[in-house]
Amino acid sequence: MKVTYYGHATILLETEKAKLLFDPFITPNKLAKGVDIDAIKPDYILLTHGHVDHVADLFTIQTNSNATVICIAEIQSWLNNNDVEKVHGMNIGGSFNFDFGRVKMVNAIHSSSMPDGTYGGNPAGYVVYADGKKIYVAGDTALTYDMKLLEGEKLNWAFLPIGDNYTMGIDDAVKAAFFINCKNIIGVHFDTFPAIKLDHEAAKAKFANVGLNFVLPEIGQTIAL
Repeated sequence: MKVTYYGHATILLETEKAKLLFDPFITPNKLAKGVDIDAIKPDYILLTHGHVDHVADLFTIQTNSNATVICIAEIQSWLNNNDVEKVHGMNIGGSFNFDFGRVKMVNAIHSSSMPDGTYGGNPAGYVVYADGKKIYVAGDTALTYDMKLLEGEKLNWAFLPIGDNYTMGIDDAVKAAFFINCKNIIGVHFDTFPAIKLDHEAAKAKFANVGLNFVLPEIGQTIAL
């Protein structure tokens, strides 16, 4: 299993059987100007919520790849109304077995609306069970005690937002790592906008000081999980 980081909160998780793209926001991101979205052909696109900085390239990539979109039920309805039929709707606490493994939708604390102002349901995170691994993608979220529900999952890796302002920042992300009992953390949702500009070295030090393996990926970087 491996993951490629495309900037902001956009990651491509490659399992043995499928490619899973999370929260496609690439072309509006000046930091990701070197990424060719036409070359990204996922089998599934997973959306944590409806904000434009998580769905901006959804229609283009879904059309190019014919990917199935996994999302909360309200976003499913919005997509169906916008002529996207390959959608699997879920809701918080539910799980489903796909051809690559199992996906569980978990709670996140944030807000959610679609780019046109349509109600986007609740924000969410995901736990992906595939290739014998358990991967947590938190989505945009504050630190929440609900994360402790994942404490016994023995997660292999977790993707946590770290930019602060719109989501939790570094200090709360460190607490979140202990809540979920995961030692391998990859930071996302940082640097894209001035309000979430990150002090990289300070962030790395805070995780290192408590014995956590913290990866701050560069855009285009691929990491073996």
